[in-house]
Amino acid sequence: MKKWNLDKLYLSFDDPRFTQDLERVEKLILEINSQAIDFSNYDDKTKKLIRYMKNEIDFDKLVGKLYRFASLTESVESTNQTAVKMSNLLRRKLTELTKIGTIFIKWVAAYPELEKDIEANPFLKEHEFYLLEIKEQASHMLEDEMELLVARLRQTGSSAWGTLQSLLTSTLEVEYEDKIITLSEVRNLADDPDPKVRKKAYEAELASYKQIDKSVAAALNSIKGEVNIISQARGFESPLDQALNNSRMSKETLDAMQAAVKDYYEIFRSYLKRKAELLGHKNGLPFYDLYAPIGFVNKRFTIEEANEYVLKNFKTFSDPLYQMAKKAFEEDWIDYTPRKGKRGGAFCSNIHAIQESRIMTNFTGAFGDMITLSHELGHAYHGEVIFKESSLNSSYTMPVAETASTFCETIVNKAALKDAGSKQEKIFLLESSIQSYTAVIIDIMSRFIFEKSVFEGREKTVFDVEELNDLMLKAQLETYGDGLDSSYLHPYMWICKPHYYSGGLSYYNFPYTFGLLFAKGLYSKYLDDKETFKANYDQLLAATGKNKVEDVAKLMNIDVTKKDFWVSSLELLKEDIELFLDLTK
Repeated sequence: MKKWNLDKLYLSFDDPRFTQDLERVEKLILEINSQAIDFSNYDDKTKKLIRYMKNEIDFDKLVGKLYRFASLTESVESTNQTAVKMSNLLRRKLTELTKIGTIFIKWVAAYPELEKDIEANPFLKEHEFYLLEIKEQASHMLEDEMELLVARLRQTGSSAWGTLQSLLTSTLEVEYEDKIITLSEVRNLADDPDPKVRKKAYEAELASYKQIDKSVAAALNSIKGEVNIISQARGFESPLDQALNNSRMSKETLDAMQAAVKDYYEIFRSYLKRKAELLGHKNGLPFYDLYAPIGFVNKRFTIEEANEYVLKNFKTFSDPLYQMAKKAFEEDWIDYTPRKGKRGGAFCSNIHAIQESRIMTNFTGAFGDMITLSHELGHAYHGEVIFKESSLNSSYTMPVAETASTFCETIVNKAALKDAGSKQEKIFLLESSIQSYTAVIIDIMSRFIFEKSVFEGREKTVFDVEELNDLMLKAQLETYGDGLDSSYLHPYMWICKPHYYSGGLSYYNFPYTFGLLFAKGLYSKYLDDKETFKANYDQLLAATGKNKVEDVAKLMNIDVTKKDFWVSSLELLKEDIELFLDLTK
């Protein structure tokens, strides 16, 4: 049960450094708020602007350490009340800067000759995108007092509902084989070699949700209702419009990508139907066999073996990537295994304040767990590059957030396929990759459709459990089609995915599709000219915090607003599916 080490942040909540930093937060909040008088005019405007921005950088570093320590602790100890309370306290502290933040944004929006001052000052020039984005976003700000009220109410609204969902799912007791296990543990049985285990686990999972479905439905309704109201008040056409704005991504890009994806539904359905045949199913693949292994690899991986394999293959790309992963393993950046109270899934947290990342996985030794590890280490490498930027230039959006992670995942996947020692092992590895593609292309589209339906429906009604289940089933049928057995879908997929439960981050789905297909397009360019690509790769990652998505892509001569690019990436996935279909005739 290998756990991460958070000592570079703090030793505990009783650590004197934690207490001292908490006190410094109070002083810095007072100092920042005292600048309100500065923004009543534009005398010495450059000096005022730089002072505020430098205070903001200091505050980001300080609160970044405190909040990451609390939230990381909470993610693996959901019942740790000190962590829960401290996370809540720090979120409340952030609201104390809401009013001054609103005043500052409006002051910048009306700043005389901003572009001229940016060109004349190196510090401002470094933060040009940050400042011009503020000017652009000002039109979506509410009145000063209203912004403060919204920020405070969110702490007892969407933030609280999101915490409830996390607590209920992380502590849910699942009855399986006459014993009690966690939700993460039962979901991890989805790739068990034994078909009876997979089906029983699926049935146990669905049955367990009845203990919490009404509470989680209340959370979902409340969060989506709140977002609808606030996005409209900010002048957005819809929460999707706001999500695209927050993603620095155009509707034209989303439409081009999704139009291409819809054209490729059938090739994915062909794969699903072939997998169903191989597993002895006649009416498409039941949901409980989506992650069933096909072919075989003779062993499961220990943590050490997975680490070694990842390192070996990262080294084939670049020494900086290899060295970063080596450091992550040696210095305990990773919390590996599932346990009660630990949330499901996996994530990477880039911590700018200490120039390091921390990674959480639920590692059980499956091949897919090693791929997840390489994926999250890709996020950590993105962090390594972005740490060289100012913290004000380090906030990259969700679509490009998946670039480095999916690229690293591809490196390890391709290597494993090449190293396959038999036809059955090759089939297993190939099918494992296609499983992932299907999740990110087909399942993610179903989640997008579901979330859009919930947002639109919440304008008129409150959904009960049965209605939410029905929306989820319709979304799955629309994307999976006859690839799945309609008698065995997953109506409760809305409960177990934390992505729906944020008031500040809606549509946490389409960025995954963007990330996969963008990374595949990048990998193709890497194969065409490895040295040129490697020379430009870090520049691309560094640019993600200070450019729109479309401009990041242009650095590699890619136009993501055109359907053709997405088709070219989907063709790479189609090649893998066709190879699988050929190998399994």
